[in-house]
Order: sequence, then C-alpha cells, then structure tokens
Amino acid sequence: MYQLDLTGKNILILGIANHRSIAWAIAESLDNAGARLVITYQNERMGEAVQKLTANLNTPPLLYQCDVSIDAEIEETFKQIEQDAGTLWATVHSIAYANRDELGGDYQNTTREGFALALDISAYSLIPISRYSARLMKDSGGSIITLSFQASQRVFPGYNVMGTAKAALEHAVRQLAAELGSSNVRVNALSPGPIDTVSSRVIQGYATMKGMHKERAPLNRNVTHEEVAKAALFLCSDLSSGITGIIMPVDGGYNIMGI
Repeated sequence: MYQLDLTGKNILILGIANHRSIAWAIAESLDNAGARLVITYQNERMGEAVQKLTANLNTPPLLYQCDVSIDAEIEETFKQIEQDAGTLWATVHSIAYANRDELGGDYQNTTREGFALALDISAYSLIPISRYSARLMKDSGGSIITLSFQASQRVFPGYNVMGTAKAALEHAVRQLAAELGSSNVRVNALSPGPIDTVSSRVIQGYATMKGMHKERAPLNRNVTHEEVAKAALFLCSDLSSGITGIIMPVDGGYNIMGI
C-alpha cells in the first residue's frame, strides 16, 4: 500500500531563510506528513531565525550550521547528521544566490566574480550535497530534489546569471540521476512559476514576470508556495519511486504555452 505517511523518515532541508521561503513551505508539508526534519542554515544570524521558525513544528528538527560554499563545513555537517540521525530518506536542496547587481540590466555586463558565485552556490552545491546524502540513504535508497526555474531554457529579462545557474543545475540533476540510480537514489527538480520570496523581489522586472505568468498560464493564476510543497512531498515519497532525472514544472501550465 502506497501512502504519504513519512513518519520516522529523516529528511534534510537546505535553504530555509524565513517564512516566505519555498523551503519553509516544503518543511511544513513534510512535517505534517510525519517526517523528522534535518535543517541547515548558513550562519549564526540565520540560525536564530530558523530556530524561531521551526519551534512549532510537530517534531523538533535537528539543526546544523552549514555554509555550502565551504567544503569542510559540508563534510562536517554530514558527519554530524550521520551521528545524530543515522540515515536520510530524502534531501531537499533549495539554495540559490547571486549578487543583487547581477539581477538586472544587461546580461553582457555580468562580472566574472558574480558568474562564479552564482554557479557555485546555486548549481555546484547540489553535487557535494547529493554525494554525501546518497551515502546516508543506504540500501533503501532515497530521493534528492532541488528547485529550478524556466529561465534555465528561456530568457527572463532581469534573471540574468541565475538563468545560467539554473541551466547548470538542471544538467547536474540529469548527471546525478544517471550516476546514483544504481544506488536506488532518485534525483529530480521542481520548476515553479514566479513566487514571492525575499530573493525574487530583488530581481528587476519580477512584478512584470509574475503578472505575465498569471495572464498566460492555462490556470490563469500564479502558483502558491503550498502547491510547490505538495509536489515536493510527492517526490519525497514512495509515490514517485519510478521517477528520476526530470524537471517537473509547477507553474499552472505556463511552460506549454507558445503565446
């Protein structure tokens, strides 16, 4: 019998910043399904916010500081997770970052430093996170999911270097899915439409992007945090046991439209 009961399953979530984070909506959904959450935060300041946010979860989470730009910190975090939790059932990678100055104006003015930073945090970080996660998924296998956006394939003015980072991220999903499949580890990405987060609001032209999405999507509306969270719940569950290497749109059908 297949069900969305994740009681007793340890699920790692990276990328919660505040209550508007997509990662937080996913965390709430997984918590309601019974999962025991393992949550990381970037630094001490963000750790205080995450601790307050997670205080009312049904099951107290395990919390760790982990800056994904530091290899040693990633390795040490997973050692602690293995010591405290033993195994992982799933990992949710919801991390993306680019300098504010790179999210507007002409793409041709992207700096070398800004390009490298965006790809390091937003795309490369999935690789070591997946490597260490897979080792903790043991014989039972597991699920790794990340968050992308349609700018990986099409031009969204203002999204700029993050579109390049999402393209790299999606290739990493396919490559990792091919390599980790023999260990029964699935790797997929969700690709939501425009959603209000702290990060999205710094993108020049975001309001226009969101408005056009609502107008042209077959459902004639923008998607919600909760809808993305439900899709993540599906990919973290046994209901998605035969799915790997895909980029799943959660965008009200916007991706099918030509005009």
